[in-house]
Amino acid sequence: MSVTLDRPKAFVLEARTSSRGAGSNPAMLAAPLSIPVRASAPVGWQAPSLARLRRVASPLLIILLWQAGADLGLISTRMVASPAAILSSFWTLTASGVLPQNLLVSLARVGVGLSIAIVAGTVLALASGLSRLGEDLVDAPLQMLRTMPHLALVPLFILWLGIGETPKIALVALGAVFPIYLNLFAGIRGVDPRLVEAAGTLGLTRGELIRHVILPGALPSALVGLRYAVGVAWLSLVVGEQINADSGIGYMMMDAREFLRTDIIMVGLLVYALLGLGADQLVRAIERRVLVWRPSFVARAA
Repeated sequence: MSVTLDRPKAFVLEARTSSRGAGSNPAMLAAPLSIPVRASAPVGWQAPSLARLRRVASPLLIILLWQAGADLGLISTRMVASPAAILSSFWTLTASGVLPQNLLVSLARVGVGLSIAIVAGTVLALASGLSRLGEDLVDAPLQMLRTMPHLALVPLFILWLGIGETPKIALVALGAVFPIYLNLFAGIRGVDPRLVEAAGTLGLTRGELIRHVILPGALPSALVGLRYAVGVAWLSLVVGEQINADSGIGYMMMDAREFLRTDIIMVGLLVYALLGLGADQLVRAIERRVLVWRPSFVARAA
């Protein structure tokens, strides 16, 4: 398909005048232009890219090979359940209400523990990042505590806090507070000093400086820390729910272990993976919304 366009008169006159010395034919310059136009797909429809197909094809191939190996007896279903058995158990647990009930308990524990970690990590990062004195008082103890494996503190938490919900929530909060603190602290210290000087020339008070300059500048780093904290929170919950628990996804997996139900154990692992992925996608959606002022997001939105 081609589109024929007539040359504008001014363009033809200029072309004739400039081409006399070269001995070109003016009639050829006055001829209409024929521009080939490639047929495009309908507006609003986009063909799936090869990269997207590859991302979907590789997990599907693994699942098909897994199922084929289980059907042929190459993979022991007693050790690792087949995808079909996992899907059947997932449906049975969902229909009976066992999975939704334990899922709500796990979500509540993570929600409370992560909320405590966000508040504590933000307060500590502000105290340490905005003041040298605060850094001297706060940073050293936190760095010492951060290097300790917080999962190894479970016996002490049981002795100090008992065997109820408190040690599980405390374990989640302790594990999630460090990514928030470290990233927010780095974001505060990474704010451009020229912005701080410009705010000073405009007469901003210290509170206004923190609110309008420092916190928005540190927000990208804080959201990165939140994404890390969400992953650590679920990891901590996996361990916390396997110790003296009577509900939750971890308890359901430990109970299934006693009866060698690898299909239920795999369902629990799948639920943990989907919850972690969903939480990460939620934080990324918040990131796209609150960081719309960043050039990269503006360019992407355009």
